[in-house]
This record gives sequence, C-alpha cells and structure tokens, in this order.
Amino acid sequence: MGNWQNNKMLHIAIRIVCAVILVIAVVNILKAKGVFSQKENMSATVSEESDTVNKAALPESPEETEGSDSEEAVSEPEAAPEEPEEPAELSPAENLKAYLENDPRTPAKAKGIYVTGPIAGTVNTFPELEELVNTTELNTMVIDIKNDSGEITYKIDNDLAKEIGADIRYIPDPKELIKRLKDEGVYLIARVVAFKDPLMAEKKPEFAIKNADGTVFHDSSDLAWVNPYKKEYWDYLLDVSKAAVELGFDEIQYDYIRFSTAKGISEADFGPEANTMTKEEAVNGFLTYAYENLAPLGVYVSVDVFGTIITNKTDGELIGQNFTEMAKHCDYICPMVYPSHYVETSYGIDIPDANPHDLIFAAMTDAVNVLNEEAESTGERMAKLRPWYQAFTASWVKGYISYTGKELRSQITGGEEAGVDEWFMWNAVNSYVATQDGLHKEN
Repeated sequence: MGNWQNNKMLHIAIRIVCAVILVIAVVNILKAKGVFSQKENMSATVSEESDTVNKAALPESPEETEGSDSEEAVSEPEAAPEEPEEPAELSPAENLKAYLENDPRTPAKAKGIYVTGPIAGTVNTFPELEELVNTTELNTMVIDIKNDSGEITYKIDNDLAKEIGADIRYIPDPKELIKRLKDEGVYLIARVVAFKDPLMAEKKPEFAIKNADGTVFHDSSDLAWVNPYKKEYWDYLLDVSKAAVELGFDEIQYDYIRFSTAKGISEADFGPEANTMTKEEAVNGFLTYAYENLAPLGVYVSVDVFGTIITNKTDGELIGQNFTEMAKHCDYICPMVYPSHYVETSYGIDIPDANPHDLIFAAMTDAVNVLNEEAESTGERMAKLRPWYQAFTASWVKGYISYTGKELRSQITGGEEAGVDEWFMWNAVNSYVATQDGLHKEN
C-alpha cells in the first residue's frame, strides 16, 4: 500500500514538472516570434514603479494607433521639454555697441558756461547766470558736482563720500534746481573732477600717489593727487557720476582726467600697476569703464583734455592723455584751447593770447583733421568736438590783452571757420560780465 501511494505521488510530480517545462518552452517560442507585445512589457515595468497607470496614455481605438507597427503597440513616453537656455549676458563693451547702434539719446548743440557748486547754490549770483543763458545764444550749464578739492557739492548718499567728509551742502536742493533749469530748456552737464582729489588722497592714502619712501606725494601747491591706476577709486567716480544721472543731468563731463604734472612726479611711486600699464592706458581704461556704464543709462559722456595734446604726443604721454584714443570712448571731447595756455610762436603766432581768432582756428583745424583721419583709417566712431574758450584775462602772460566780448566772439568765429559750432566759456570764478557782450542776443 505504501509503495503504491509513493509511486502515485511520484507520477503526479513528474507530470507537473513536464507541464511546467512545456509551458516555459511555449512561452519562449512565443517570445521569439514577437507575440508578446511591447504594451505588456511596458505595463509590467510601470506596475513595478507605480501603483497607478495613466490610462489615457494607452490607445483605446484603432484610430489612436494609426501609424503604429501593431494594434497593440504604444509610443514611448514623451521626454520632458528642455528649458530654453538663458541668452549669454553681453559684456559692457558689447552692450554699449548694441546701444549706440540704435542710439536713443537726443543730442544738443551745446553752447555753455561753467558754474561752481557754491555759485549754483546762491540766491543772488546764480539768477544772473540763469538769465544770461535764457536771453542769449547760450543753452548749457556745466555745473560742478565733484570739484577740484574733491568735494561733492550736495549731500550725496554715498558712504565713502560721507566717511571722508566730501559731501558739502553747496547746492541745498539739486533736484529742484535741475527741474527748474530743465523746464527752462537748459541742457545740464555735471562736471566731475577725476584724479585731482586732494581730499580723498589725504583721507585715504591707499588711493594716493606716493613718494618713494611711501609718504603721500604733494604738488607745488601742497595738494595730494589720487593715483589713476587705482581701479577701486574708479568705482567711486562711477558712483558719483551715476548719482548725478539720477538727479537728472543730461551729461557727465570728466575734468582732470590725467596725471599730475607737478615737479618731482617722475620719481613718484604709482604702485605695481604702473609696471604693466602705461599712463595713457590707465586714463583711457577709466574713461572706457565709465563710458560703458554711463551711456546706456541715457546720458552723454564728455572729457576735458589739454589743447596741446591734439598734435603733441609728448605732452599726451606725460599726462596720460591720447587725443584720438580718448575720442573713441566718449561722446564729446573738449580740448581746453585757451590762447593764454600756448607758448610764444605756437602755430607761428608770436603771442597766441593776443591773437585768439588765429589760435583757435589753427587748433580746431588740427583737431578736426586728426579726428577725421583717425576715423577714416580705423573705421571707428569718434567723439564730436566741443572746445573750451577763454573768458578771462590772463594778466600773467607776457604781451597779454584784456579779454572782452570781442575776444570771445573772435574765438567762436575761429572755431566755426574750422567746422566747430559747439563750445563752452571758461571763467574759474564765473564772472562773465566782461565777455558776455560777445554773445548773440538770442536763444
């Protein structure tokens, strides 16, 4: 009995094993023939990864599977769309180039006067200058925002200016002043003195030109100068300039954008930067930096330069001003062509101060030719000319003459004959009474 039962169980087990082997063989044959669909394989995978399957993703009718290899087949799940790449950020130079290609700024044919901060803040003298601009051909004021002493002429919101005590309240309400003048149609230029900043140089010696022994260098007037190689100071100048833009000025004009010419300056220590950069590269480096950052804000940028550097490269190298290179990185270049500042026999003129028309005509003819030749040879955009004319009497010059309206007009005429019709009048103390008769009574 026991043997029979054992044999029966053995036969059953053998049958089960044979059935399993048969099923496996059949399945393998079907797989080889492709009978098992992609749908079943994918469904199995999905079941392992998630408890639910999006039924909408599976075809339910022949129309939904049109174009498929089989009725049961489904497409692979779509990959998530790639996020668009962020456009590459333009460099300051590229941004400026793109901006200037479709320049939205509106130029003004400027004819103006210089105004100090203290005068701009007075209630007596300034109205006279305001009337002069409103009743003559003048239409522009160049107002000190950062002066030769390093003072900011209003209470600027700038930590460094406050730290060194540079924020002086010469102009009580600059926004009100600017609004009033602009309502009158006056074109406004903020004068920003660059590297002649004795206040900063004394308060922050790390920015100053040094003597060989490490002490602060002083010129013959006992004034310290900022080292133009110091890029940290460039940022300060840019901050001051941007603040002037926010006030509403139409243009930023840099003066003293040069190295000191003081006695002993050749022995001064300008730091390690001077070993890798020339004076011209330092000055032009700052100007380029300022122009790239300011012009796209909607303002013009101008620069004051020595008149002699137009053709005298030696003078330019000494102070770091290259006329044609600087003209590539601003909108207006303003040579200070005061006849009194030219030595005897300049341009073949015995006493330039006594012959303002001929001196200005000669200097401006040179300037126009130099800029045109550079533009033609390089294909680069060049700044427009806006010279500074003499509105003062230089009594220290041998053979000088008194400057009146006649001498002012002769300078204007000399420039116009050379093709220059924009200009400024310079008088350090803003006294234009002696020369204002030379202005046309029109606006």
